[in-house]
Amino acid sequence: MNMQTLKYDLPAGVVVFLVALPLCLGIALASGAPLFSGIISGIIGGIVVGMISGSQTSVSGPAAGLAAVVLASIGKLGAFDVLLVAISIAGVLQVAMGCLRAGFIANYVPSNVIKGLLAAIGILLILKQIPHAIGYDANNADELSFWQANGENTLSAIASAFAVITPGALLITLVSMLVLVNWDKTPLARLKLLPAPLFVVALGIGMNLLFARFVPALSVEPMHLVDIPPLDVGNLGAYVQLPDLAHFGNHDVWLVAFTIALVASLETLLNVEAVDKLDPHKRETPPNRELVAQGVGNICAGLLGGLPVTSVIVRSSVNIQSGNRTKASAVLHGVLLLVAVVALSPLLNQIPLAALAAILIVTGYKLAKVSLFRDMYGKGWSQFLPFAITIAAIVFTDLLSGVLVGLFASLFYLMRSHFRNPYSIEQYRMHIGDVIKMELPNQVSFLNKATIKSTLWDIPDGANVLIDASNADYIDNDVLEIIQDFRVVAAERGIRLNVVGLREQYQLNDPIQFVPALDKETRDRLRPEDVLHLLRDGNERFRAGRFTKKYYLDQVDATASGRHPMAVVVNCIDSRTSPEIIFDAGLGDLLTIRIAGNVINRDIIGSLEIAHKLGAKLIVVKGHSRCGAVGLALKNEQAHSVGAITGKIQKAVRQCTCGASHGDAGDHALDAALLEQVTRQNIENSLADIVAGSEFLRGCIARGEMGLVGAYHDIAGRTVHFGELVKPDAIDDYRVPVPSVAA
Repeated sequence: MNMQTLKYDLPAGVVVFLVALPLCLGIALASGAPLFSGIISGIIGGIVVGMISGSQTSVSGPAAGLAAVVLASIGKLGAFDVLLVAISIAGVLQVAMGCLRAGFIANYVPSNVIKGLLAAIGILLILKQIPHAIGYDANNADELSFWQANGENTLSAIASAFAVITPGALLITLVSMLVLVNWDKTPLARLKLLPAPLFVVALGIGMNLLFARFVPALSVEPMHLVDIPPLDVGNLGAYVQLPDLAHFGNHDVWLVAFTIALVASLETLLNVEAVDKLDPHKRETPPNRELVAQGVGNICAGLLGGLPVTSVIVRSSVNIQSGNRTKASAVLHGVLLLVAVVALSPLLNQIPLAALAAILIVTGYKLAKVSLFRDMYGKGWSQFLPFAITIAAIVFTDLLSGVLVGLFASLFYLMRSHFRNPYSIEQYRMHIGDVIKMELPNQVSFLNKATIKSTLWDIPDGANVLIDASNADYIDNDVLEIIQDFRVVAAERGIRLNVVGLREQYQLNDPIQFVPALDKETRDRLRPEDVLHLLRDGNERFRAGRFTKKYYLDQVDATASGRHPMAVVVNCIDSRTSPEIIFDAGLGDLLTIRIAGNVINRDIIGSLEIAHKLGAKLIVVKGHSRCGAVGLALKNEQAHSVGAITGKIQKAVRQCTCGASHGDAGDHALDAALLEQVTRQNIENSLADIVAGSEFLRGCIARGEMGLVGAYHDIAGRTVHFGELVKPDAIDDYRVPVPSVAA
């Protein structure tokens, strides 16, 4: 805490205190416990839990979600002082859970359920505060459960409220909401120490005093004001109950303690996960530390006569909406609760509940905005329905039950997705022919058995099938049996099957029936145009980011005793252009010759002739965008041995009519276009040099044994633009066209 953050945390703490005060009293009343026990828990939740917790936004106190548990437990144990023993034991259990790192549970709650929880709390805040907003303040109206202890429910309470509207309360609500919605447009918004909710509380007190003085008919009666019971400091025993430790060994006490520890811990973890999503700074609450903090808080609550405490979403939401910066606001709200019951009850008892209702209604709207529903709907039914089910379940039951229903709904869609789409399957063309690849997910259960079997049995005869289990950490035995059975079916139908990536415990015998590397027989069947088509397909996969897995270890084994390349690429030395990658090729598929500017000399021609003898069916001369060697030629760089390269490129420079005026032009936009033009012309010249420089290669091309093609690699676009293959019958009067971007 420092002065920079205190100017935000102090007003936020005041607002949270004003909201928490009536909630503490209402929850104690709904729980069948002494009213002062709710105040004690609010103080402990603010000061004790707030100081230990690692959350900067969560606010703890008595929770509505535990009201039914407390009410039933008092009836089971017979007295509140016996319940206090169970609360202390529950605190010890929570500390143990935190030390044992049980907070990981929160990581397994889907975000659509968390967002549903937040939206449901927003809707509940609006529904629960409507009676207060119009002046109907029946007992238990603050509890978040649908069914109330007084026999009413959320909807019937609203219906009853509209039958007895209090005009003064309604007017205070409307004016307060108008101020809250338009606060940022007023000059008062610049005062950091005066947040809108605090101003609204003062405004509500002032309006009611004016009503009492000038318009008595609108005056709000005491039953519609905050009601803090007076405290006699000299007789604290009348307010504070202590635990009856004689019941420590009672079996029922321990059973209740386990129930409270489990429910309180789960509700806390859900709340802090939700609050972290609301935090504009996206800070993360350490869940194990939070369990320890809540445990210490419940130990204190049990020893000092308080209700069980948890992280409370309503107070935490108000805390964030009020602009808090650190957990000092939570601690300050606890301190203010302590001060209020000791010294400020006369002032606080003048606050109209309608003013607090306006604050909570606006907070509720911010949690359940229409845009949230629109965004969740846009993500599809698998996200929207669990979100909507969570909201409905919380609104019509209670927080914990609703979240559990939402989890089951989300789990249903997860299992449905896992059942319907347990794998990815694609077919692509490689030099070894068409390959059908089935990639298994991380977990393959018996639910996937039927779909995997039907897919495998529908594969056409004679296909190459690759089952990739590299990502599968678990494969059910039923699925392994399906793969084993398919191997028998595949052998009878001429299907070649590879099963790769299996963990050691799942290994099958002889799972490799074809090697994803080019063999001599397959290579010899390829024609130059076939090879060009394969390179085009490979570049399209590269451009789209759909690389084929190479299984390099298998390829190394297959090529260790020899290689059977299908093409040779004369490539620039540029570090950004590796032919094997941009053509999505495997080991041994390509021969690569690197030389700056992809120029041709006798050594290059000799290498190309060797490539033919090694079986290559296609020569590709590939230049690329932003070529450094061409750039040096444009600048007429001749220093040292650089001129041996740039001198050859100078021919292309002259053919493009560059002229001296462009020689030192630098890297302007005009030169970028010129650089591309010269690069393309240089590719054309290199192709002509190959044809003119080797009678042997010229004969190979004329007989159709080898193809020759130029290519331009647009690095930014990830695309290789190929020209046309040199036609064998036109080799003598050869003139290669410059490949265009449109090609």
